[in-house]
Amino acid sequence: MADFFVHESAYIDPGAVIGAGSKIWHFCHVMSGAKIGENCVLGQNVFVGADVAVGNGVKIQNNVSVYQGVLIEDDVFLGPSMVFTNVINPRSAVERKSEFKPTVVRRGVSIGANATILCGYELGEYSFIGAGAVVTKDVKSYAIMIGVPARQTGWMCQCGEKLNFIDQTTACQVCGKQYSKTEEGVTLTGSGND
Repeated sequence: MADFFVHESAYIDPGAVIGAGSKIWHFCHVMSGAKIGENCVLGQNVFVGADVAVGNGVKIQNNVSVYQGVLIEDDVFLGPSMVFTNVINPRSAVERKSEFKPTVVRRGVSIGANATILCGYELGEYSFIGAGAVVTKDVKSYAIMIGVPARQTGWMCQCGEKLNFIDQTTACQVCGKQYSKTEEGVTLTGSGND
């Protein structure tokens, strides 16, 4: 007996690997060679392409397609109807499968509903992509990105609260985690009180 749940309307191709405690809901399709980690949730109408790796604790909301070339680390949230791409210049009449560009979504990233992530970029850990944003470049860890094209408007704590820096350091007002900021970005410096 499987130690994960798959709704009767979903298709899991032979050769796909599903981790313990994961739930795959209505009308999903997981292709051969895909690896879904433990304790993941795939909402209605989710597609996971061949050879895609999805980490542990990932939540993929309704109507999301994760195409070949996308790597998703642990504890990522993919909002409803957000979009990944894997080719820069698609044409129906031109075969470009050899030109897929990898996209890396690091640990703890949240991507809002209807956001679009163009291929070939890395989203740094715990970054936060606002609803409807269009990401056209690499994203720093803990960065908040909004708009079209997406631009950075601030920094986000691991717990999902906006960080307010005074000088080069801050502590989250909710969980107490401590951060420092340099020209390169933000790093966690203390575990806080959670």
